[in-house]
Amino acid sequence: MASGIKDKVAILGMGCSRFGERWDAGTPELLVEAFEEALADAGIERGQIEAAWFGSCMDAVNIGNSAIPASTALRLDGIPFSRMENMCATGTEALRGAVYAVASGACDIALAIGAEKLKDAGYGGLPPPFKGTFNDLWMPMGSAPAGFAQLAAGYRAKHGISKEELKRAIAHVSWKSHQNGVHSPKAHFRKAVDMETILNAPMIAEPLGLFDCSGVSDGAAAAIVCTPEIARALGKRDLVSVKAIQLSISSGVESTMSDWDGSHVRTTRAAAKRAYAEAGITKPRDQINLLEVHDCFSITELVTMEDLFISGEGRAAHDVLDGFYDSTGGIPCQIDGGLKCFGHPIGASGLRMAYEVYTQLLGRAGERQLSNPSIGLTHNLGGVPYLGIAAISILGLL
Repeated sequence: MASGIKDKVAILGMGCSRFGERWDAGTPELLVEAFEEALADAGIERGQIEAAWFGSCMDAVNIGNSAIPASTALRLDGIPFSRMENMCATGTEALRGAVYAVASGACDIALAIGAEKLKDAGYGGLPPPFKGTFNDLWMPMGSAPAGFAQLAAGYRAKHGISKEELKRAIAHVSWKSHQNGVHSPKAHFRKAVDMETILNAPMIAEPLGLFDCSGVSDGAAAAIVCTPEIARALGKRDLVSVKAIQLSISSGVESTMSDWDGSHVRTTRAAAKRAYAEAGITKPRDQINLLEVHDCFSITELVTMEDLFISGEGRAAHDVLDGFYDSTGGIPCQIDGGLKCFGHPIGASGLRMAYEVYTQLLGRAGERQLSNPSIGLTHNLGGVPYLGIAAISILGLL
């Protein structure tokens, strides 16, 4: 029977480019920026990497949706190099490929790297993959803000929370991210925004205002992984190990049954249960020290707190307003600013989250450093609540 991957893989090194409107760099340059930091952190030569996984979702640089642009940019000649795509979970999917390869014994040292150059698309939001000369009149999953606004409606209806209280709670989520992003040198948005500005911002899709929506960014992030034994042989003393990586993908049942009430994300709950079992976590509210979750919209972060079984049913808004997820709260969430402020270049986001957890666990986070964290969780949500993907990784000190 499968026993999972807990502590079978260690992170040897990680890197992350600066996120933002990177008109100064193309995708190859972003990849190199993240890779060189990861390589230096790992303390190895590029020739020691035996296999690689490249995550990219919408980047036009891809040649036939291949990994050739990444292998060329990084000069990783002749090794297996695969391109991964799983919507907004793409970065974590690349990490999962590298981690599973090492855990299985298929290779000793593997690379996961993700990048996206979205600003070059010249499109205000995430560019639809079907876009031609004119915007399409129909997309399979509709507008992203509208889809997640429906999550807010479902949450309100189920839990009887007032429109005003929910609006203030999701505004607090955004306020918190902006406060945290100030202390992240590589973040896209590094400016604090007051609550009144957030509450009075133009409406995008009720109840989501302008500051409740993550921006569109360019960026890259990378991880080099190996076994703990190899890491120690290479001189590493403080090790961050992978406790769990789990993925859950909808079969579409949410749209075809009456059991789902639109108030939560089923795939997140499924992935969380499996990840906790794999990592040996029985009380996530007590055992997890920091969170990096998929706050593509502020309502998503709020609902995710319940989907991860950290806030009780209907209690997430209260925990948010009480400051439980603030930088000084019980479990800091988005300590680097999250998707909202650090940025959301799709192929890099999952790896950027892991980069923050890794940085925090090793005590390298500077102004935003938390006090002695030992275990952290990352969460991606691809697609929309009623047809999507959830990916969860749990990292901890070994």
